Formats: sequence, C-alpha cells, structure tokens
Amino acid sequence: MTMTKADIVIENARVLTMDPDAPHAEAVAIAGERILAVGARDAVDTLKGPDTRVIDAGGATVMPGMVEAHLHLFAGAFGMRLLQLDGVRGLPALREKLRGYADANPDEALLICKAVDYNLFGDGVQTTRQMLDEVLAERPVLYVAGDHHTAWANTIALEKAGLLHGREMPTGNEVVMAQDGTAAGELREHAAYDPVMALRSSGGREGLGLAGIEPDHVTPEQREEDIAVLKEGLEYCASFGFTALHNMDGNRYQLDLLREIEARGELICRVEVPFHLTPEKPVEALSEASALAEEFDSDKLSARRVKMFMDGVIDSATAVMVEDYADRPGWRGEPLHDEARFAAACIEADRRGLQISVHAIGDGAVRRVLDGYEAAQKANGKRDSRHRIEHVEVLHPDDLPRFTELGVVASMQPPHPPGAMDFPPEPWVSRVGEARWPWAFPVQYLRDAGVPLAFASDWPVSDVNPMRGVKAAITRRPWKEGHPGHASTLMETLHGYGAGGAFAGFDEGRFGMLKEGMLADLVMMDRDLEAAPVETLDQARAALTLCGGTVTWEG
Repeated sequence: MTMTKADIVIENARVLTMDPDAPHAEAVAIAGERILAVGARDAVDTLKGPDTRVIDAGGATVMPGMVEAHLHLFAGAFGMRLLQLDGVRGLPALREKLRGYADANPDEALLICKAVDYNLFGDGVQTTRQMLDEVLAERPVLYVAGDHHTAWANTIALEKAGLLHGREMPTGNEVVMAQDGTAAGELREHAAYDPVMALRSSGGREGLGLAGIEPDHVTPEQREEDIAVLKEGLEYCASFGFTALHNMDGNRYQLDLLREIEARGELICRVEVPFHLTPEKPVEALSEASALAEEFDSDKLSARRVKMFMDGVIDSATAVMVEDYADRPGWRGEPLHDEARFAAACIEADRRGLQISVHAIGDGAVRRVLDGYEAAQKANGKRDSRHRIEHVEVLHPDDLPRFTELGVVASMQPPHPPGAMDFPPEPWVSRVGEARWPWAFPVQYLRDAGVPLAFASDWPVSDVNPMRGVKAAITRRPWKEGHPGHASTLMETLHGYGAGGAFAGFDEGRFGMLKEGMLADLVMMDRDLEAAPVETLDQARAALTLCGGTVTWEG
C-alpha cells in the first residue's frame, strides 16, 4: 500500500490546533485541499516526498485560518480608494487633506471621506454644513463617520441630493434640521445619506448591498471595475490570515460578481453573503432568500443567511435602549422593525431553515431580537439554528440567560469598545451612562454563561487587521475602577477569530481546527504569538495563508 505523500509540510512550528484533544503540535502536513497530519515533527517528517514543499516556520505560530465573522467586503475594499480621515481634526488639517484629494480626483462627482470623527471640529462641537463649506464649498463632499451610521454633507451636496430643506425619512433615519428650517448637515443612518451617496460617479453601487438593492444598470466595464474592487478586498483579507468571510450586507449583484471570481479560480477566501431583509421589504420576500441559498451553495460561496438591522448606533442616539439615554432624558431610540413584523420575519426565516443575523447595538434592540428568536422557536420547534446577534454593545442583565436558552451566537467586535482601539470614549460613554457600563460589550458575562462567541472587525467600521483586534481584546480595561473589564486571554481571542467564527457559520466540521481530514485553511504568522509581548501583538502579521491547501498570501 502506497502512503500518501504531502504536498506541503510546515515544520518547526508552534502549532495551535484549536483541537481540545491535541491543542499543540510541531508540524502540519497537507495533501491536496486537506490536512494529512498534525503532530510531532518526526512523525510528520515521514510524509515528505520528493515533490513536497517544506516550509520552516522558524518557531512561529501556525493556527487555523482566521474567520472574519462580520465585515462589509465591497464597502471595505472600495473604501480603501477613498480619503481616510482617521485622526484628522480641525479646519486647517481637514482643508489640507481634502483639497489634495479633490485635486487628485477632478472628475469625481462626489468626494467621500471615511473614518470621520464625531468630534471633527472639537469635543462636543456639532458638525454643520457651514463648517464643512469652509473646508471645501464648490464641490459636493460627504463625510462618513467611522461607524458608517452617521454622515455629514456640505451645502452643495445637500442641494444636489434634494435634502437641503429636509425630507421625510423611514423610522430610525433622520436629516437633522437647523433652527432656520434648513438641513444642519448631519445625516443619521443610511436612508438619510444614501441620496448624497447616489451623486457619486459610480451611482453608489458599492453601498447598495447595505439596503439589499440591485443596481439599475451596470456596463461591462463597470462590472469589471467592481470585480477588481472585490479582488482587492479578498487579497487584503488574505494578507492578514483570513480564509473565510461572513459578509454582512448583500444583494444578488455581489453574489454574481463573487461567482464570476470563483469561476476564474480567483476566489481566495470563502465568502458567505446574506439576503438583506430591510424594513421596507415584505416578509414574503424571504422566498428570494431561499432561492439564493439554493443557487449559491458551492465550496467557497454561499448565501444561507438573512441579515436585518434592529437599530442604529449609540453615538448618534439611534440605538434602541431599555431605559432612557443618560444624556437625553425621554429618548430611548426607535426600533427599525415593529415587534409583530419582526417576529413574523423570524418565524418565516427559521421555518425555511435560514440562519438569521441581526444588528442590535442597544439593550432594547437586543431584547427585541431575542423576542423574535423566541417566537420562531415556539412556532417552529427548537433546532440548531445558531441565530446570531451582531454587536451586543449593551445587554440588559435579565436577557443574558436567554442567549443560552435560545442557542444564540454573539458576534462581537473587539475593536469597538470606546478606548479599546481607535474609537474615542465620547460621546459613547456619556450617552450610555455609568450605570450601564458594566454590561457594555459584555464578553466575559456571555462567555461565562456558555454563549458561543465569534470575533470580527466590522470592516470598514474598524480596521480589518485581526491582530490589532486581538491586542484590543486582551488589553481591554473598564472605564471605571471596580467595573468588569471584559478582557480575553490570547487563546480565547484566537478562538473567537477562528473556531468561533467557523461555528457561527456551521463550518466547524470543515475548518476552524487543524486536524487530520479537515480543510487545509491555515495561517502561519511571522512570530510566536504565545511568546510575544502583548504590547507587540498588533504588529504581528501573516507570513503565509492557505485556503484549501492553496497559498493565497505569502509575505
């Protein structure tokens, strides 16, 4: 009997298998798209053949490929081409940045700035269109907050978009008005700033998935440009060690583009795209979700999930809270789906066997989502549904046990707690109020309760670099002495970015663990993560990424 020889052997490694039966190893052998063996170096050495590629890890960490369990691929990739304003504040700095960008893009109909600070012109100063006119007045400009839930526009942009004198908006969206009866410049949530985004030369195709809308007309040249954008995003993700991506916005257009990339043999990450059930779509539209799930079901591309939004964000006071905002008595936010409609949607999606994931920031939104999941379970019976709640920035203590009772996955983002990575404490911490701080981003409470956790970035809301997220999770500190810090250990965090994401996507039998017979989705880092000082973890990078045994990144 001829022994199968390895195509690739990675040796001299610190292998973190995420297999509880054998958590550490020294070498990994790969044959085709699967793992042939994981174990001691001497044992794996016998699987080498004359054509085996042998890689010396030099004592660096080798672990399962990372799963980006919450990102916006098209928007993130396209955003890399736009003006980034992270860390930029004040009129002189803004003017210098924007005028250079405007000169470099003379024919663009709308200039878009990303990662804009809520305190752009100073702490507690509300950004207005008049302030933005001082930066650049003669061309339309849209300034998008880091969380992508608020944007600001200058006067000419508001005029061209037909928003200068306001417009009625769906629940949870708002064109903020000034005392003179004209738009102040602040646009809360996507329906409010999409009319400005549509001014872009592209027509705003890159953001249509956020509303689940299909583009009206795309030329072959534009289609190829969009494929190029997605490929840039895939390559960027692979460069950090990601092998699987859970997209959080979706339309058929994105799926068609990704299928074309797959047909060309260039889909280097596994991608899952949801059907987006917006408040405007009837529950009956879930038949489209089932059709997409059936049509897109390959090894690397799937569409078996429904995405919804229940609220906005705390910074703009569009998140839904159980009790009043600490800095705005009488205001708790408005849910984007009413209780009966949301329950009906959950029951129907669950009946169809679809997984549900819902953006819920405030504790009131989390509660309404749990209510919907409970209604689905009562109507359809208990099953391994793994319905998800995305973000869980604030949780009411009474709702913690319901996660395990209902089998809900918590999809958390270590970069999001204010002060943990890039987001400033204000206005978030003041809006939530000290009484709710212990239950903000309650990772440890959820973990202690046995709730499955998946970690991610929410790119482009946060930097997609997972090792920055790893450091943020480990070094997280409370805002007040004596409060829980909700920090994670290195192994807990790496589990959240790998095995946790695989479980959240029903893929734990395929990847997320380095074990014989599993798909060879793995990453070799540029150092031993266990030995590295915590303060240097954000500098770690992938040296080699493999998806299905194929090298997708080599640094």
